[in-house]
Amino acid sequence: MKLRITGAGLTLAVLTMAHSPALAEETASSTTAAEVTETAPVVMSEAGPVSSFVPADFSVPILVETAGFKIVPLGPELVDLDFAAYMSSIEHLQKTFTRSTDWPHKDISAADAMRDMETEDGRFKNRKSFAYAVLTPDGRRERGCVYVHPSTVEGYDAEVTIWVTKAEYDAGFDAEIYQWVTKWVQAEWPFGKVAYPGRAIEWAAWDSLVEANRAR
Repeated sequence: MKLRITGAGLTLAVLTMAHSPALAEETASSTTAAEVTETAPVVMSEAGPVSSFVPADFSVPILVETAGFKIVPLGPELVDLDFAAYMSSIEHLQKTFTRSTDWPHKDISAADAMRDMETEDGRFKNRKSFAYAVLTPDGRRERGCVYVHPSTVEGYDAEVTIWVTKAEYDAGFDAEIYQWVTKWVQAEWPFGKVAYPGRAIEWAAWDSLVEANRAR
């Protein structure tokens, strides 16, 4: 069952999911626990819904809670947690996520970090893209992030990318959160075909698709 709160409405659900191979021997997992999902009301302007790549009547999730983690939108209030997370894993993220030294890097300032949070917050509120922090259940530490973006390759409805800190990666959380996110997106988001660059599609293959799409 899932517990969904949409405005004043509340629905409970408990989702049992298969473990990744690395976690198969665990007797209990955060992905088998009850999930609480809160969704944002559809954003309206005087002319109607704000333009976005999701349907106008889709309520975007703004909180998902499981036994092992919770997911909330990235924004200015999380700047310190987010900064601490990615700055702890610069080399790891440069190799596994961005494949670039452009982000993260050791010279990112507090002002840079805040601008990034404000940008993500604005895009979320305007339903242009959706960036989430994956936090510990108590909200005191960021374990990683999930991004739901319009696809840069024709033929996909959305592009979902995920990173976790080096410590979380070493502990096996990367496989766990990827498995969970794929099921969450399939069950709760309005997309028919979703790309997972660097995971379901290797980065080299995805980069080639992006370049081919740009050349059209």
